[in-house]
This record gives sequence, structure tokens and C-alpha cells, in this order.
Amino acid sequence: MAHIGLITVVVRNYDDAIAFYTDKVGFDLIEDTDLGDGKRWVIVGPKGATETRILLAQARGERQTCVIGDQTGGRVGFFLNSDDFARDHERMTKAGVHFLEAPRNEPYGTVAVFEDLYGNKWDLIELKS
Repeated sequence: MAHIGLITVVVRNYDDAIAFYTDKVGFDLIEDTDLGDGKRWVIVGPKGATETRILLAQARGERQTCVIGDQTGGRVGFFLNSDDFARDHERMTKAGVHFLEAPRNEPYGTVAVFEDLYGNKWDLIELKS
């Protein structure tokens, strides 16, 4: 069966985005390869993730720059599943991640919305089993 390998997040600056996702969210830097002409192939992902990861793509030109932080029209566009919501929420909060709401319990699990460094909205979520 096929799976989604990479999801692109358009960023203003590679190094700032790497620092946010590794230092604050807790992702691993999987790859950072110089492609020349100012382009890099930068992949980050949750520790131990083997399938879906994030490709950080530095914006080029006005059209790409305009979508930084609003790639999904203001909706939550990314979902970070946790096996221990309380642990991850506390660690991310201490690291300076900006949560837009207090954790809430929903029929499907525990969730709270946070923003990345550019304003893209993410759910931190622990699904009920």
C-alpha cells in the first residue's frame, strides 16, 4: 500500500524553520542537502517517524511568499498525533510553542491548536483508542 511521504510547508527561512521544528516542536532534522542557487532539500519529522515527514521549502517569489503562514486559508492544516498528550503539550509549551487554546477533550481524543513560527495552525492530538 502506498503512503504519503512528504508534505511541503513553505517557509521564510530554512534555518529559522529548522530551529522551530527541532528545538520547539521536538522533530528530528532528517536531511539538509544544499541543492545550489540558495535551494536546500530540508526534511524534518517526528522522532522515529518513518513515513510522512515535512519538506521545508523556502519561498521564492511573491506568489510563494504570500502563502507563508496561511497555506490552508486559516484552518488547521496539519495534525501531530501524540501517544502522550500531556507530556508533549507541556514540553512544547516550555519550549515556547504558542498554543491558541487550552487542551480540550473531544469524543475522538484530547486536542489543542498551536501555531508554527509563521502562523500555520496545527492540532496536537492524542486520539482515543
